[in-house]
Amino acid sequence: MSDNAASTSTSNGHGHKGSKAALAVGAIGIVFGDIGTSPLYAFRETFAGTASVAIDRMHVLGVVSLIFWSMLLVVAIQYVTILMRADNKGQGGSLALVALLSRHMGKSKYGWLVVLLGVFATSLFYGDSMITPAISVLSAVEGLTVVDAGLQQYVIPIALGLLVFLFMLQARGTAKVGALFAPVMIVWFLVLALLGGWQIINNPDILWALNPYYAVMFFVTDGFVAFLALGAVVLAVTGSEALYSDMGHFGRGPMRLSWFGFVMPCLLLNYFGQGAMIAGLPAEEAAVVVQNPFFLLASEEWRLPLVFLATVATFIASQAVISGAFSITHQAVQMGFMPRLSILHTSETEGGQIYIPVVNWALMVAVIILVLTFQNSSNLASAYGIAVTGAVTIDTLLMGLLFVSVWKWKWWYAAPVVLLFLIVDGAYFAANLTKVPDGGWFPLMVGFIAFTLLTTWSRGRKLMRERMSEVALPMEIFAKSAKNSALRVPGTAIFMASSTAGVPSALLHNIKHNKVLHERVVILTVDIQDVPYIDPSERCEYTDMGDGFYRAVLRYGFMEETDVPQGLKGMGIYCGGDFDMMQTSFFLSRQTLLASDKPGMPIWREKIFAWMLRNSASAMDFFKLPTNRVVELGSQVEI
Repeated sequence: MSDNAASTSTSNGHGHKGSKAALAVGAIGIVFGDIGTSPLYAFRETFAGTASVAIDRMHVLGVVSLIFWSMLLVVAIQYVTILMRADNKGQGGSLALVALLSRHMGKSKYGWLVVLLGVFATSLFYGDSMITPAISVLSAVEGLTVVDAGLQQYVIPIALGLLVFLFMLQARGTAKVGALFAPVMIVWFLVLALLGGWQIINNPDILWALNPYYAVMFFVTDGFVAFLALGAVVLAVTGSEALYSDMGHFGRGPMRLSWFGFVMPCLLLNYFGQGAMIAGLPAEEAAVVVQNPFFLLASEEWRLPLVFLATVATFIASQAVISGAFSITHQAVQMGFMPRLSILHTSETEGGQIYIPVVNWALMVAVIILVLTFQNSSNLASAYGIAVTGAVTIDTLLMGLLFVSVWKWKWWYAAPVVLLFLIVDGAYFAANLTKVPDGGWFPLMVGFIAFTLLTTWSRGRKLMRERMSEVALPMEIFAKSAKNSALRVPGTAIFMASSTAGVPSALLHNIKHNKVLHERVVILTVDIQDVPYIDPSERCEYTDMGDGFYRAVLRYGFMEETDVPQGLKGMGIYCGGDFDMMQTSFFLSRQTLLASDKPGMPIWREKIFAWMLRNSASAMDFFKLPTNRVVELGSQVEI
């Protein structure tokens, strides 16, 4: 690979504390839960799902071979080996990749397309984050029916109880519970390996599936049925995009160590073990066992403990996806794709542990509806996969731009690599499109709704800023005219401004109605950069405009908390002295939208934007301003 890839090294980003081995162990507990619980349902759905693959030696070898090569190509090579080199100062994921590409592509004519692709991949993640807890917990609790068929009636109530408890837990934070994640998941993966390994010893013939010949022959002999089977096989690699998104928590080195050294071998042993068990049974018995092969890997006395372990593992996997939804929402807010939301930090030491109430309760309602609507994990499997494969396909397109724009590969080197992954990822996405009538419509609907909201907010915010800048008075002119026309009173006034040019509307309204100015007036803009973290030495920028007027900028990365009072502590000496919060007033503008004769976007989108604007969290909370030192002044804007 090009040396340019090294320019995006994690060493430039947020540091990771702890040894590589310790971080690798931590990653097993937090990051690999989603892909680690796929053996519960992925192999089963290939034979018992909509594809209805015949149960014989050739087809079992073909399916296991497909799972092996899918995991190798999509997860191990595309994500863990290639895309984890494409970090934005330590952070991964679609939005971080878009920010990285935008920074290198500048104002190119394709820049808008890159942003749209990244936003759509992010939108699809919300569909995935709703289905993953539902299918994972349901599939684990369904193991009770293997222990005793009479427990079937209790599956949905138990699953719903666990899921509601999971979402109620979020407000308390996961720091204490998180300490148990790694040991439990290590035990889980070891159990996967032992259960599968024992079956492989009994039927080593399954190892022929390592040969891609059997995957190819599956397609040659079955054609369309094999194509449909891809929609179930891909369930084995769900969670691959999440690996990339969670890279910032542990760093790519420890995550690669975890994946290649422990997680991938354990998963493959289990999938090969399930195949070995089915291939070694008579056809009639295999048809029964394939309805829930995972739990039947264990002998009868160990099945109930395995159900409990699987339930805890899926609980952890669901926690990781919910935390991912919080994290990606925080990024979207900081990068201007979502309105301000109430974001609570649940840990005093770990900045990444956050809780967003509106996202949490929306996910909980959606998950409950999914469980009650689809009733079992097999039905949910029809809805699962399309969001993941859609996001993976988009990441492949962005990867092509990364090769050419950032790593400076020649196009004839990049094209064959991208084409290979597009064929693989595109085939999985196309196979999942056949599931749309059976439930695949749900994540697509969620994705399109999220995409509409994100793009509407971004577009409306841009239009609103343009309209406000059109009527903005230059600060230099205002300062000269206001110097002698307004009474100066003791104290400091900080006027929050979205733009670094012009006079904020709150300042104009203040002098118009109150006819006073404070001794020190600071026009403050909070600028969210397209990097995850800002070096403290680059945090502040300031300009002394004379006569007690200052213009200041506080810069933050899209992963950082925007704490304005904390940021002001380092700026006081350059802006007329330290900021005493008891002598400082913060003035905020609150805009009311008016219908325009020439609207900048369709009226239905204007109404959505106005609704989002009304329901956005207060700037006072978002910027951590002291509650008793804030004044809000309203203005009207046409867009």
